[in-house]
This record gives sequence, C-alpha cells and structure tokens, in this order.
Amino acid sequence: MRRLIIEKGKVIFPDYIAEDVSIICEEGKIRDIVPSSTVVVADSDEWIDASGLYVSPGFIDIHLHGGGGHDFMDGTVEAFLGAAELHARYGTTAMVPTTLTSTTEELMNTFSVYHEAIKSNRRGAGFLGLHLEGPYFSYNQRGVQDPKYLRNPEPEEYMHILASSEDIVRWSLAPELPGALELGRELVSRNILVAVAHSDAVCEEVELAFREGFSHITHLYSGMSSVTRRHAFRYAGVVEAAYLIDDMTVEIIADGVHLPRPLLQFAYKFKGADKIALCTDAMRGAGMPDGESVLGSLKEGQRVIIEDGVAKLPDRSAFAGSVATADRLIRTMVNIAEVPLTDAVKMMTLTPARIMKIDSRKGSIERGKDADLVIFDENIQVSYTNTSVNIQLTN
Repeated sequence: MRRLIIEKGKVIFPDYIAEDVSIICEEGKIRDIVPSSTVVVADSDEWIDASGLYVSPGFIDIHLHGGGGHDFMDGTVEAFLGAAELHARYGTTAMVPTTLTSTTEELMNTFSVYHEAIKSNRRGAGFLGLHLEGPYFSYNQRGVQDPKYLRNPEPEEYMHILASSEDIVRWSLAPELPGALELGRELVSRNILVAVAHSDAVCEEVELAFREGFSHITHLYSGMSSVTRRHAFRYAGVVEAAYLIDDMTVEIIADGVHLPRPLLQFAYKFKGADKIALCTDAMRGAGMPDGESVLGSLKEGQRVIIEDGVAKLPDRSAFAGSVATADRLIRTMVNIAEVPLTDAVKMMTLTPARIMKIDSRKGSIERGKDADLVIFDENIQVSYTNTSVNIQLTN
C-alpha cells in the first residue's frame, strides 16, 4: 500500500507542540511519528512537506446542519455529500449531521437519505451518526426552531423514531418537559448521547436530568434559561447548572458572533478545554457569500439573511444560525478569546471525540489512530485535509 508521509511539520499534540516531526500513515492509520531526520521517502510514497506549518488532528464537529448551500433536511444524498465536502476543505474530518425540529415524516426521510449518503461518501468529512435536535423543546427557548412542530415526548412516537434508525448517536431535548426524563433513560440504555437544549429548566431540574443521564449541554448560552424570577424568588437556570455540574460537558458556537469575547473566556476559564467542544452549528450558508438563504429544508425552511458573519432572521431581530467552519472556531478562540493553540485545537478534536466516545481512534495524533489530519498555517488557514470517511458509529 502507498504510504502518506507528512514531513517536517509542527505537530500539535494534546498538551504540547513538537517541531520538525514527521507522521507516517498507511492504510488509513497513523503508523509512526518520528523525527524528520530519520525518514526515508520511497518513490511510491505520497510525500507532503509541512515545513513551517502546523499538523493537527482532524477537526470533529458534533453539531452542524449543513454548508456549501446544502442542508441535511433537504432530503437528498447530494445535500449530505455537498456539506461533507465543504467542511472537509476547512479541516473537518468527522461530523455529526444534525436535524431540525420537524414532522416525524421528515425525520423518517432523513434517516433513509442519510443511510444512502454513508455508502457514497468518499471525499468529504466522515459521518459519525445523526444528531436529532428536537422536536422536544421549550416554547420559550425555541429560538428559530419552528414552533408548530414543538411537542412533548410521548413513548409511542419516540420509540417509533428509535426503531426506525440505528444511526442516531445524539439527541438534544428540554429535560423539564413531561416525559423527557423517561426518554433520557431510554437513550442512555441505547448508548445515545443525551443533551440539554432549548430548555427553560431551572438548575435543580438540570441536576436531576444529569443524574438520569443528560451529560451534555447543546450550544451553551443559546436557547436556554439563566437566572430568572418565579413568584418573586430567583432561580438559577441551565447556564448556571452547566458550570455547577463539574462533569457536565458543553459545546459552544465559537464564531465570535454568537458569544462575545467575555463569554468565550468565561466558559474556557470555568469549564476548561477538557469539558468544552467547539461546534459550528453551521447551516447551509457556511462557505457561501452574504445574502438571502434558507434555514432548514428548501421546501419547509425559513428565509434568513447572511451578513456580519452570521445568519439572521429577515427582520434582524435574532440570529438564525451559524455560517462558521471549524477553522474559524479555532481562529476565534486563539485570536479573540486568547486561548493557547493546543487547547483551542483540543476543543475541536480530542474533547468532542471523548464526548462521542470515539477517542480510542480519533481526536489526537497517536500511533494506531485514524489518519485524520489537517495542515494549516499561523492564521489557521487550512491547506490540506486527510480524512478517512467510513467511520459510522454503532450503538
């Protein structure tokens, strides 16, 4: 088999950067990591000179809706493949395609299309499985999720959904809704990540949910309660619970727009790189020019406007989605939040890999792990992405 040798790069490990190091890959795996002076390149090898550049583990995006003019709710294989190829150009080697609140029928179609997309994906970021975002959300914290599809979890419906697909690896929902804790327990029994999202819960409700298996917070600060008053008494909300529960992991949309510098720094200071995953939460406008776009499917989605590096509702009253790519998240954390490069990369690689329980084979540069690698410069401009795409998780 032809070897891939990435030579003379500044290799980013979880806690340090080693210079003038070469990575030897074979059959989609990292076979060796050695000083560049010891490498002998054969004529049959694919050789890349990474002198002066960083070599990083491939970026892992555990929450995104599309990109490159495609949305996973479009209901086509082309949408999945197009978004996967777009994000691979910016360093993403593995992703968890995410649905929006919709009808059960739309979900069923998405399941079918996703299964076909797995078979065809050869060039883009690999698919880790599906993330269902909704439809079990709080009306008050719905954000731009379509309110006509919001509902409480009922066993007859969610058991039907679970029986219809073995590709679900994550489900985000509001834990305070009637029936939500029961659904959470069912998901945990199936090894599906359960996350708090679009929730109006108070802290005590989140703490109870955590004990029942809700281990993650979807896009911290977006679509969730904070300190509030109820009948004159103050209550902490989901945001405060995320910080108080030490073992709760979180994700943040670090595009520099959804969260300003102080909140990025606050989250990093109190949760740390081992508990924070960076996610794009990207919609179809990622990698596309400013102007009009659609959030969700072309048929049923909502019209939005892309400007100022984010998608907005047409009246500009609220954000309507991210248009970020993974490289931008790292750039934001380094340049705006002033986080060390090693930690910024960890939040886009090893930490999401641990959250999704795939860190035994992805998320860091180690012998035997998948050869998902990214090369970028001092400005986090990606020049090369190597991805192994057949990486579907199974429950």
